[in-house]
Amino acid sequence: MTFSLPVRPGGALLLAAGLLLALSPARGQPAAATEGGPIALPQIDVQESRPTGTSPVRGYVAPVTASATKTDTPLLETPQSITAITRDRLDTQAVRSVEEALRYVPGVTIGSSGFDPRFDGARIRGFDARASQYLDGLRLLRQFGPTSIEPYGLERIEVVRGPASVLYGQTVPGGLINMVSKRPTDTPFGEVVFSAGSHGRVQGAFDLGGPASQDGSVLYRMTGLVRGSGTQIDYVDDNRYFLAPAVTWRPTGDTSLTLLGHFQYDQAPSPIGLPAVGTLQPSRNGTIPRSRYAGEPGFRDSDVSVYGLGWDFRHEFNDTFSLRQNGRWLNNRVDYQTMYGTALTADQATLSRGALLQREGSDTVNIDTTGTARLATGPVSHTILAGMDYRQYWGNYQSYFGRAPSLNLYNPDYGAFVADPRGAFTSRTNRDDRLLQLGLYAQDQLRFRNWLLTIGGRQDWAQSTQTSNVVASRNSSNDNAFTGRVALMYLFDLGLAPYASYSTSFDPVVGAAAPQRGSTSFRPTEGEQWEIGFKYQPPGSNSMISAAYFDLTQTNVATRDPVYTTFQVQTGEIAVHGLELEALASLGSGLNLIGSYTWLDGKIAKANDATVGNRPALVPEHMANLWLDYRIQEGRFQGLGFGAGTRFMSALYGDNANLYRSPSVWLADASISYVIGGWRATVNASNLFDKSYVASCQGGFYCYYGTGRTVIGSLAYRW
Repeated sequence: MTFSLPVRPGGALLLAAGLLLALSPARGQPAAATEGGPIALPQIDVQESRPTGTSPVRGYVAPVTASATKTDTPLLETPQSITAITRDRLDTQAVRSVEEALRYVPGVTIGSSGFDPRFDGARIRGFDARASQYLDGLRLLRQFGPTSIEPYGLERIEVVRGPASVLYGQTVPGGLINMVSKRPTDTPFGEVVFSAGSHGRVQGAFDLGGPASQDGSVLYRMTGLVRGSGTQIDYVDDNRYFLAPAVTWRPTGDTSLTLLGHFQYDQAPSPIGLPAVGTLQPSRNGTIPRSRYAGEPGFRDSDVSVYGLGWDFRHEFNDTFSLRQNGRWLNNRVDYQTMYGTALTADQATLSRGALLQREGSDTVNIDTTGTARLATGPVSHTILAGMDYRQYWGNYQSYFGRAPSLNLYNPDYGAFVADPRGAFTSRTNRDDRLLQLGLYAQDQLRFRNWLLTIGGRQDWAQSTQTSNVVASRNSSNDNAFTGRVALMYLFDLGLAPYASYSTSFDPVVGAAAPQRGSTSFRPTEGEQWEIGFKYQPPGSNSMISAAYFDLTQTNVATRDPVYTTFQVQTGEIAVHGLELEALASLGSGLNLIGSYTWLDGKIAKANDATVGNRPALVPEHMANLWLDYRIQEGRFQGLGFGAGTRFMSALYGDNANLYRSPSVWLADASISYVIGGWRATVNASNLFDKSYVASCQGGFYCYYGTGRTVIGSLAYRW
């Protein structure tokens, strides 16, 4: 079976733009001059800037978001669970990664692999969200989850909980994480930041921007960062170079084009999983130190390079019709080598190890074009969105597994020779991956008096191909899927907005079933969710309270084939239902508040083994978080600020067999800061009391300690 696009992608985009241009009345078109009379100039409307889904936000409450609807919609009127993490919140909590920024978000589990600077490993509503990370509304693709995005280059992070395939295509059912880049501003500014802290961390950053032309038609922004740092694990570094130039060109008041550049180079080896015996389980030798590195310092390279160029084009034809195109090319290059544990000897001290060398290169092209119409039919107003997105990924992945000498975990003697796995491998992989997706979607946000109805549907065509260069074999699948969403909300005058929604998702599965079963290709996994909830925002306040109860099911989950055990079959089903509560507030008195609670009840509903009825891996039952910060507004101590937070996570299993159970944990965070003029000095501490705990054991040799106390001091000057 072959896969073909109905039209060429570029031709389709030009056709869509041409149709909109032809059907839409011109806006601000100059009138013809009368003979001998004055020339009639176009009318220029000067309007107050409205908040959008990409604009800066003061405080912790974003009035408008776009990730859940792809239109600039007030958060109160969005009938889906969504949390927007603003720039102010990122700065106040001094997060080191996007993953750390999600610590206080309901429904989100982080830190299951400790602090791994290579990835942002979050789970949403019990489902792994590494494959559902987006930058500026466009999906980030890579073999094992996207490279960690530098949080200093972001304006905000939005977490959409629940299926979102209706607008984004293939995603996991738990939701998605959309990161919004910093963009040029009309107001000139500059900022330099120096910070230092635990584990030898030293970092310098700058952020500059403003008009680049006298008439303000060209704006610029340049954001950069250099960091050298260790981590709580010996020989695991967190070094980074980051640069993000951006330019906006506004030839008219109705048209803008923003170019977004992205360069990032990381040297960040991975933490290596430790045995369960000596971490989660007792050992006759005592507890393995949480700083212990189970690899070899001379065999731990990790060089990751990311290059990207994106654009955001917008044009308003008139007050009714508008067009937007969002696109990006992204290149990833990975050179990586590490070690891993395979067995623990009878003395419970010596770890047998293997060696891994990995090479990876990929290119991704994303193009998303949407047209929006804001109109009314009688008493009903509409915001109609129609779009097409196109995504293509080309990647080559190589891995070589080899043997390595053992290591005494309690008295390590580093320096052993490790043979290059390419010359003496026990197994290897060399494959080319091709992924292609084309989606057509439409959405209507209807409003009748205080009633809001959102209806959306999408048709996707997806192709995935894996070609092995080792055994000359190819696995491919051609899938198409229709996904949808319907949501009803009522807006009370007092600021209360209850809602109910139903949504679906799909995600193609790459791989093959046993040839003996006839059909070897896998069907996409499918998600289905019912959700009821409410949002409450007292009129005129900068606060938001929300609650949601959901029932979420994923089907066609791949599990081990009971007969042909080296293959998988799609008979699995996972069900999660739960409750999420969230409160955000930024009050004029200088007080900010973040509070959340999550209850998750997860179950493996179907499988081919004894895991049926078990709790899915890495899904805690309860999570609760509270953060308060306050800045003195007047008097002798004006500008002095304090912050404190606490985080709780109940016990969780690291595996579906429910053999490895990590205990519950309470953690505390704190901050102190002082602002005077353009200067800001801060000291932040996470895990203030240095609680030592095992975050998870994802098997007998993949146990990870949670992040210990980390203190970071910073000094910033802004003008």
